[in-house]
Parts: sequence; structure tokens; C-alpha cells
Amino acid sequence: MATQQNKIIIITAPSGSGKTSITRHLMNVFPQLAFSVSAATRPPRGNERNGVDYYFISADNFKEKIQRNEFVEWEMVYEGKYYGTLKNELDRIWHKHQVPILDIDVKGAIHVQQQYPEQTLSIFIQPPSVEELKKRLEGRGTETNESLAARVNKASYEISFKDHFNKVIVNDELGHACQEAEQVVGKFLNDGS
Repeated sequence: MATQQNKIIIITAPSGSGKTSITRHLMNVFPQLAFSVSAATRPPRGNERNGVDYYFISADNFKEKIQRNEFVEWEMVYEGKYYGTLKNELDRIWHKHQVPILDIDVKGAIHVQQQYPEQTLSIFIQPPSVEELKKRLEGRGTETNESLAARVNKASYEISFKDHFNKVIVNDELGHACQEAEQVVGKFLNDGS
């Protein structure tokens, strides 16, 4: 029987699918959830804070942690830009008798799920279509034509992995997607298995 202490919830999706909004909603509804802060080698953006949004570390420090097997999952997302989930971050949350919720990319989500198959709930947030996702990304106003094309291509690739996850939620309307995620997570948290 799994306890709250060793359960993990993973929310994954292509960029622009709404995973961060859904993650925030779930954290507001379920006080036993704690956001798992990822490590990143990029500098903070805007109001991002170390230890809250990410653990901002140097690439050398990140590589040392890889060598010492300190990550549950890690990825070099772009040349020289690493992101990962530290094992001690999960331990920190479990020690507080909370359930870590990971808002991570598709490859990372598969790695975590492979390591903790019995205690993980993985939810894939799917955009209604790649065309709609492109519109959402354009609407952010943060993408160049090249980065937009790269994100759309990556999204198409990531969607091909959706069947690797416990639940697929199509985010055609955010409120509905949040409710669906809430039902799935509530059942998982209350399930003794």
C-alpha cells in the first residue's frame, strides 16, 4: 500500500498546452501537494527566484550532480542548457508528508515514471490541435518565427508519446481541463494503492 509520502504526480505537455495553469490549479485545490522545484542552468527570468521557481546552478555544478547520480531525471534541452529533477527535492517534499507535483517535459516525465512505476500518476495535457497550440504560442508574443517553428515541431513529436502516460487530458477549455485533472488527482490521492 502506497502512502502519501511516496506518491508522485507528474504533469507533462508540449509548451503552450496549459500544464503550468493546471498545475497551479491542482496545488490550490489539494494542500497536500508541493511543487517540485527543478534545477536549471539558465539564468533567472523576470521575477523568478532561486529555490522557488528553479534551483539556478552553473552548468559545471549540474554536470557534477549528474556524475554523482543526484537526478531522478535530467535533460540538455538546448545546447548547454540543462534542466532536471533532483532526488533530494523529492525527499524534501516526502519528508514534509506531502506529494511532489512535477511540471516537467515529456522525456523527463517518462524517465521519472520508469523509476517509480507503482507510485506515479502521470497526466499528459494535450492541446486540441497543433494548429491551436501554434495560435496560443503566437499569442504569448515571446517567440521568433524560428523558435515558434521549433516549438511546434517539438510539440508534434511530444504528442506522439501521449500513450505512455496514465491519463491524457485534452485542454480545449482550461476550466474543463482543470476539473478533469482535479478528479483524476483526487482519486489518486485518496486511493490506498
